[in-house]
Amino acid sequence: MAVQSAREAPVGVAERARPGTAEQALRVLRSAWRPAALLALLFVAWWVVTATGLVQSYLVASPADTFAVIADKFDYFWQNTLVTLWETLAGFVLAIVVGVLAAVLMVYSPTIERTLYPLLLFAQVIPKIAVAPLFVVWLGFGIEPKILVALLMAFFPVVISMVTGLKSIDPEMLQLSATMGAGPLKTFYKIRLPASLPHLFSGLKIGVTLAVTGAVVGEFVGANEGLGYVIQQANGNFDTPVLFAGLVVISLLGIVLFALVELLEYFVLPWHASRRADAATTSM
Repeated sequence: MAVQSAREAPVGVAERARPGTAEQALRVLRSAWRPAALLALLFVAWWVVTATGLVQSYLVASPADTFAVIADKFDYFWQNTLVTLWETLAGFVLAIVVGVLAAVLMVYSPTIERTLYPLLLFAQVIPKIAVAPLFVVWLGFGIEPKILVALLMAFFPVVISMVTGLKSIDPEMLQLSATMGAGPLKTFYKIRLPASLPHLFSGLKIGVTLAVTGAVVGEFVGANEGLGYVIQQANGNFDTPVLFAGLVVISLLGIVLFALVELLEYFVLPWHASRRADAATTSM
């Protein structure tokens, strides 16, 4: 009897080859053309409104003036973008550390969950623009208040998504782990943590955009640098092109950070990202 060199697939089950680079790029293009077309349509509408004089230039800057200001003051925008980026990343990383730790404590201790969860909800519903001045009074006009506001903005989606992920484990898996002699720590690293990562990344993608908003809100209250400071100065000087340019740069910063988190998700969870891509492709 000949020895089989490869395992045969079960009858009726077709093995799907791993998609190549060209196929993956084609999938990205297929999923991206709709938002790109909508963005182009909005850009054309913006240009038409300003070019035809339907809105005065001091109310809405034209696309040409907006991007001309970015080109002329590139160093100015770049330096202030770096400041906002640093505040955002610092607050976002702290939100991940504190949020994941709080989620683990809440999942493993019902007492802590019943005590901490109402406080988290109370802190979330408080407008951050209302408490940001207090942070400036307590911490001064340095970078610390902006980082703290960014942390508060990003913290809630991180902790809630992590709690959801840790609680979504099939109880039979936990029973099987206990039957095989795995302790709580090993069960956490081998079962709970990997299964919770898709939920966590969903919260991270929301949290990173909120962290940008938090950093800008902190700069609105009191700062002498950063994109929030740029917008405040432009608003005070009625410099609409600079104001719109600041808004464009903030939007681009949020989009880039969101894309980086999504790219990290693809490398950390390739099975999850490929399954999402397959579902989007087959639904077209």
